[in-house]
Amino acid sequence: MLNRRFALALLATPAVWLAACSQETSGTKTAPAAATADEHIDTAKAFDVLAAEAKGFTAGAMMSAHTVYVLFDPQCPHCSHLWEASLPLLSKVKFVWAPVAIIGPKSLPQGAALLQSAKPVEEMTAHEKALLAGAGGMSASASIPAEIEAAIKANTHLLDRLGADSVPYVVTKNATTGQVVARAGAMETAALAAFAGLPAN
Repeated sequence: MLNRRFALALLATPAVWLAACSQETSGTKTAPAAATADEHIDTAKAFDVLAAEAKGFTAGAMMSAHTVYVLFDPQCPHCSHLWEASLPLLSKVKFVWAPVAIIGPKSLPQGAALLQSAKPVEEMTAHEKALLAGAGGMSASASIPAEIEAAIKANTHLLDRLGADSVPYVVTKNATTGQVVARAGAMETAALAAFAGLPAN
């Protein structure tokens, strides 16, 4: 069993609570350096910064003008639930899933395997099912190319710069309002669609 601390994120809809995974405090890894004041990314700028800097794989409608960025840890079960909730929306929106490593020693190699996969959507689906089943997710090599490791560490630092301490962390421009919105925590499909400003049907 993983030693995790769970944080709760409040959805905009009243009385709906959703869980997220936060960084371990067990000392099994080195936490990313805290962002300085000049590195902090305001929510209004978060979408553009992620578009320019986040390294992830794409799932969904590749040609969609609407993109949702998800910072996730491969060992986070709440990220698994968000992945499953996003699947019915793949025909409507493009998701970019950017792995971070905040939970444990498997996070970095599993994130690297997903970034290097020729079929990341299929790999991610199988991985998340295995994780939710208690099998720990995919097997992944501890030998990671330097540029892939650097990309995941940069994504992890992005999470810190965004002022987030838990995953999944979701950022998009609401398709209805055009406003940049950000939220930590898993969501059901309907809530994710509403968050992104997608039509109900």
